[in-house]
Order: sequence, then C-alpha cells, then structure tokens
Amino acid sequence: MRTAFVVLALAVVTLVAGLPLLIYAILSGNVKPLYWAGVLSTARVLRLAGLRVRAEGLENIPPGTCVFAANHTSNVDPPAIVSAIPRRIAVLAKRSLFAIPIVGRAFRTAQYVPVDRGNPKRAAASVALAAEYMKKGVSFLIFPEGTRSPDGRLLPFRRGSFALAIEAGVPVVPVACSGAHRILAKNSFRMRPGEVVVRFCPAIDSASYSLDERGALAERAHAAVAAALPPDQQPAAAT
Repeated sequence: MRTAFVVLALAVVTLVAGLPLLIYAILSGNVKPLYWAGVLSTARVLRLAGLRVRAEGLENIPPGTCVFAANHTSNVDPPAIVSAIPRRIAVLAKRSLFAIPIVGRAFRTAQYVPVDRGNPKRAAASVALAAEYMKKGVSFLIFPEGTRSPDGRLLPFRRGSFALAIEAGVPVVPVACSGAHRILAKNSFRMRPGEVVVRFCPAIDSASYSLDERGALAERAHAAVAAALPPDQQPAAAT
C-alpha cells in the first residue's frame, strides 16, 4: 500500500505542479522553482509514507561547488540524500530514468546527466558534460558503486566518475547513507516505514590528484564512506 501511495502521489504531483513548473523553467531559464518543488514534494510524499531522513555532518559540506559521492542500496537513497543537501544540485543518473515522460525532461532541464554504464564512450561523454556544468557552479551527486547493493553492504567504487571532480577541480564529499535497504530493498516493491541516516564526511581535496590517480581518489572516498556506515553495511570481509 505504501509503494502504491508513493507512485500515485508522485504521479499526481508531477502532472499538477511539475508540468507547469517545467514549462516555466524552459521559458524563463530559471530551474530553481522546478527543482525545489520536486525535492520538497517528493520528500513530503515519502514522509507521509513513513520515511524519516536524518542528516548528520552538514558542517562538512564546503562552500561552493563539490561532488557528493554516496553509497547506493535502495531507490529511496537518491531522494533522501538530495533532500538532505541544503543547496541545488544535479545528479549523474541511469539513462532509463530520462525516458519517463515529464520527469525525464525535467531532469535534463535541471542539468541532471544520464549515464549509460554499459557504453564506455557514452559514459565518458556524460562525465565530460557534468564537468562542464560543474565549472558553471553546479554541484553533483554520484553513486560510484554503479548499482544498488543487494544486501546493504558497501560495494567497491568505480573510479571513472571521480574524474568528474578532478576535471572540474572541486572537492569530493563522501556520503554514507544507512538504513534505506530496510525500507525498500533492491528488486522489491514492498516499502516499509523507517529512518534513513545521511552522514556527510569531511571533504577530500581533489586538486592533488591527476586523472591517472582517480583510482586512489575513489579508494579514499570509499574508505571514508565505509568508516561512516554501521557494521552491517560495511564491506564484507574478504575470504
């Protein structure tokens, strides 16, 4: 019932408020009303469905543009993290989301960038486009695991998306998101009430890394996220 409520409520919000604000954003070039209406309405719908979001470490978010690098366990991760970040951001998101009517156009208007991880050439082009947006002051949220964890435990980070921070010359903020997999597990349609904790770790200066060292930056961000997660979400011990 919770999942059906969320889907129906978001569909109504998209048609009633999203479409007019999308038209306004396209005609005026001002995407802020569209962005914040989307973030706040999604957060309110999820709150009514029993999702609580607690943000920690907000003092670790530096002023100016940055890359937020988060773990990914559930479809409720993105809205929980985005609602916890006190500024407008964009997201590197899977390409299939951009095929959703109205939503896909809204994402593009808000400078979200689609990523096709199965096509290295397209993926590299997506990173380059996001880097151009970042040079204009747009912060980005990335999910460097590349997929949702099936059991909540942190997976290895792919290094490719960290080229975004290095090319744009901006800091990386590791983000540990815990509890989301208990609310809506991967490949499940059953949503449960509960709390998601979004913990922002101290920022990492990417200026000292070259593109050839993006793997080292990825490992450092991965270690920071792992240390900030509860024991049951830390990486599985090697056997």
